[in-house]
This record gives sequence, C-alpha cells and structure tokens, in this order.
Amino acid sequence: MKFKSMFTPIKIGSMTVPNRFVVSPMCNNFANTDGSLSDTSLAYYRERALGGFGLITIEATVVDKRAKGGTRKACLFEDSTIESFKRVIDVCHESGAKVSIQLQHAGPEGNATASGYALRAASAIPSAAGRNTPIAISTNEIYELIGLYGDAAVRAYKAGSDAVEIHCAHGYLISSFLSPRTNKRVDEFGGCFENRMRLVRLIVENIREKVGQSIAIICRINSSDEIAGGLDVHDSATIAAYLEECGVDGLNVTRAVHIRDEYMWAPTVLHAGFSAELVTEIKRAVNIPVITVGRFTEPHFAELLVREGRCDLVAFGRQSLADPQTPNKAFDGRLDELTQCIACLQGCVHNMYKGKPITCLVNPFLGHESEIKPADIKKKVMVVGAGVGGMFAAWVAAMRGHDVTLCESTDTLGGQMRLAAYPPGKGDLTNMVRSYITKCKQYGVKIRMNTLVTPEFLINETPDVAILATGSTPLILPIPGIQNSGVIHAVDLLDGKECCGQKVLVVGGGMVGCETAAFLGEQEHDVTVIEFRDQVGADVISEHRKFLMKDFDEFNIKTITSAKVAKFFEGGVSYMLPNGMGHQVEGFDSIVLAMGARAYDPLSIEVKKIIKETYVIGDAVKARRALDATAEAMEIAMKI
Repeated sequence: MKFKSMFTPIKIGSMTVPNRFVVSPMCNNFANTDGSLSDTSLAYYRERALGGFGLITIEATVVDKRAKGGTRKACLFEDSTIESFKRVIDVCHESGAKVSIQLQHAGPEGNATASGYALRAASAIPSAAGRNTPIAISTNEIYELIGLYGDAAVRAYKAGSDAVEIHCAHGYLISSFLSPRTNKRVDEFGGCFENRMRLVRLIVENIREKVGQSIAIICRINSSDEIAGGLDVHDSATIAAYLEECGVDGLNVTRAVHIRDEYMWAPTVLHAGFSAELVTEIKRAVNIPVITVGRFTEPHFAELLVREGRCDLVAFGRQSLADPQTPNKAFDGRLDELTQCIACLQGCVHNMYKGKPITCLVNPFLGHESEIKPADIKKKVMVVGAGVGGMFAAWVAAMRGHDVTLCESTDTLGGQMRLAAYPPGKGDLTNMVRSYITKCKQYGVKIRMNTLVTPEFLINETPDVAILATGSTPLILPIPGIQNSGVIHAVDLLDGKECCGQKVLVVGGGMVGCETAAFLGEQEHDVTVIEFRDQVGADVISEHRKFLMKDFDEFNIKTITSAKVAKFFEGGVSYMLPNGMGHQVEGFDSIVLAMGARAYDPLSIEVKKIIKETYVIGDAVKARRALDATAEAMEIAMKI
C-alpha cells in the first residue's frame, strides 16, 4: 500500500506540517524538577523528529504553578524554562519537524500533594473515588487563569514553537467546564452551552491577542466523554464548530475522561482507529484540520482515513514510543522492520501514574536514546533462550557490532510472549515477536533452533559472553493429587499441545488463568475459575481487566474466589474458604493448571565457571513481566 496521503504537507494556521504523522502529547516524566525540559527530553523528542514525524506535540505543559501535578512536569509559567524548550524545539526543527506545545491545567485530575495547592475544577466534584474533592475555582481566579494561558503561549512563541495546543479534554480543568456532568456553576461560566464555552473562548482570544497569527492555535477535545451525562459526539461536533468560529486553527480529537480511561489508554483488545466514526462526525462539522488518535500502530488505516477526508492528520502516540522511526519506515517501505506497540500499558501509562519516567516493553531504549553506541571491543556472544528477552539481547548486541548466536531449545521463537497472543484480543502480541525475529536477521544474528545448550556445548563454542534467558516453567505446588490427576498446563493448552473437554476447571485466576479461561470460553467451553485471592484478575492492569471481565460475562465464566485448593482428584478439587469450611467442585472433563511460573535456570552455576562474562536475565532470574525481561536485556546488551 502506498501512503501518498500521509506524506502530503498540510497547513494548520501559520504552520505548514510536512506530513500527516503526529506525535501525541504524552506525559513522560523526563522533565527536570524545575519544570524545564531535560537532556533526556531533548534526546526523546529529537529521536522522533529524526524518525520522520511531521508534527511533534510536547507533553502537557503546566500554565499555573498551582496546578503542577507532578515533580517532573514540563512547565511554562515562568520565563526560566523558555531556553530548555528552545533547545528541544531547535533540534526538532533541524530534522524538519514542526512543534506544538500542549498547554494544560490538570484541574480535578491534578495532584494536590505534588503542587502544594488544592485542586481546582468548574465545580466541587471529585474526578473519581479516592481523589481529592476540588475547589470550585472562583470567578476572579478564572479570569487570572485566562491570562496565564496567554502568557504561556507567549513563552512558547519565544521558544520557537510553531503552535500551542489548549488541552480541553480528559476531564482536566477546561474539560470540566465544557461538560454539564461536571459544570454546575451559576455564574457566567455555567449553565447554557455559550457559558460553558466561555472559558476556552476567552483563552483563545487572550492567546491570539498576545501572539497574533505568529503561531497556530490547536484545541484538544474529546469526541465523547464515554460517561452518562458527559459530552457525546453530537456535543463535541458542536464544540468543534464553535471553536472554529473562535479562530482556532486545528483540532486534536481524543476520547474519554479518566474514569473511563480504557478508551484513553486503549488496551490491546482495541485496534487501530477504534474512534474513527466519532472523529468522522466531528470532521464533518468543521473546515479546519482535524487530528485523530486511537491506538494507531501501522499506517494503513491512517492513510485510508486521510484519503477519505475523515481526518487530516493521525497521531501515533504510544506507537511513537515503540518505534520512533515509524514514518521513515512507512515512507521507505520497510514495514516488516516496524516495532509495533502492543498496548500492554506497563511501562508508559502505569509508570506515568506513579510519577516515574516512562519506559516501553517493546522498546526499552525509550528514555535512553542518547545511550545507543557501538561496542568498543567486538565479542563473541552466545544468547541462550529465544523468548523476547533473549531475542532483544541478541539483536541489540549484534547491532552494536558483536558476533551473536541465539540458541533456542524448541522449534519456535518467542517463548511465553508468543503464547500470550492466543487469548481473545491479544493477537497483536505476535507483532512484537515477529519484529524481534526480523531485527535478529537484519543484524546478522545466527539463530540455532532445536539446540539444547549445555556447559559442554559452550566449552566447544568458546564465546566471550553468555547471556542466559532460559525463562520459566509452570509452578506446581505440592498439593495432594496434583501430579496424578491429569491436569493440563495452561501453556500447553495455548500452544496446542493439549486439548480440553467441554466442562473445564481452571485452577488459578491470575492473568494467565483468566486469559486461558477467556480463550476456552470463546470456544464455548463451560468454564469455572478457582482463585486463592478475593477476586480474579487481580494482577491484570485495570484497562485490560475491564475488557477481560466483559469476556467473563459474555462467555458465562463462573468464578470461585478466596479458595485455597487442598486436593486434586480426577474431575475436580477440594478447597478451603477463609472461614475454615471445606468444599469441593467436581464433574469436570478437564482441569487446567495456571498457578503461576517459577524461574528456570539450569545453566548459570556451571557456565559462570567456564565463561567469566555470564549474565542471567528475565524469568530465568525470577518469573516476572516481559517489561522486566526486555529492560534487563537492553542493560546487558549495552554493557558488554
């Protein structure tokens, strides 16, 4: 497929963007504690500009010191941070990208502890259970805030920015004014549509008065709040048309407030362009350029949307984290080399929530862009185990110039990540495995399949470095009957090595057990899950869990929780509840074991005696997340 539309320039106000690929404004916690952009920030944005993105949007940038919701938030409420923004913008311009800075007041979604000030919102309504109740911002303070947005825009202009983006979405301060669900005011900023729009209109007018037409003004709006009483797409289309009349040059259309963040941080089950119909409705309402976003990883549907006039630009948010070279690879026809975001949410969204610098499971170089360098001394490297940790270590070591051999004991690459792609909605995980295979081949890694590595094997091969990524094996607890009751391991079931009868008991209700249950439920098995904890899926990231529990409902998967399995027998188990009462369930055709995994490291003790430079990574150290495996793989591959 040719991507002619995606590589056509477009004018947004006074700014001409060279193509339609946009980097979303994503909080990354790379900024310095004084609100200036750091050297890490500079390397991060430069890498995406070098990757061919036409418009780069700098993360949500605080306009009011009372709304600094984290220690490492970018800020433009003082002149002292201008120079740091200029450094970043200059390097982006050098690579041909245009730059927009998103201006934000977090409002009820802020962090009062971090800022030292009470949260503000249109009305005193907390954003979610457990969050601080905000103060209804006073009318006088609103007018002061309008000026602060304008002042921040002036600083953006002085830093060389081509545009500013006013954040009016996701339940932040301006969003809380737009929606009747959160705006209960009775002054001139509440009530009718015109009054609820007054704040953003006055901000646009103040910015325009202070910077004129010298930079473009974009507004980020929700296509839908995704909550009863909030904005729906018809409201948002009207808002879009109103903003165009206010003189806004473009719109960045996103989706949902934080309480419905499964439609903000779309998990794997949602595919590219899942908000396309909503954005199309908004595009019909305006003549100014519209940016869409929504878990785009490949350029094909983005091209179609732009070609059909359903939007004008497409933001590749988390995809730009996973592979900053996405536009260049699309332009050059190298899409087989693309590292696609798998929407795991582990390193980006959930590190962001914790106030930590974001990371990426598929691209651990995120935040370490300036550290990628060739090896000083070329070595012979043997990597044992071709899960994602082993494959990542292999191709990075080879990229740095080492002579790398990757050994796998089976006939298939990918390890546990390959099997994780089998449950409903998880197919995109295969993209990660395939991209690592492609990179190993691209950088000349020698791959040996069906190769069982022993200490004697390594003595014969004489590598300078051994990286042991032998993974994990299923956890089998010493429960009576577990060894002779015919249990099936979940990994063998997913791998097609075993099959189940109609009525199935899954023992273990963590992520693997729940996803295996959904896999079986989709095939119309009668499934029950028994779990020690008080809920199933307790270890599943919340945005993923919401969709997983919908599968449980749809497939009528039954659950038994707070249950300690005491004995296995043919067709069932006995278990104890916290009150000491014993029970049993029986009559199952198959029992699937999904109680966890344990590290598998049969080599390191002996190998360390043979090869001085021996490293153990990933589940071979301790069974954990793939995020830990690839992070350790990068650390070691960059160290040797």
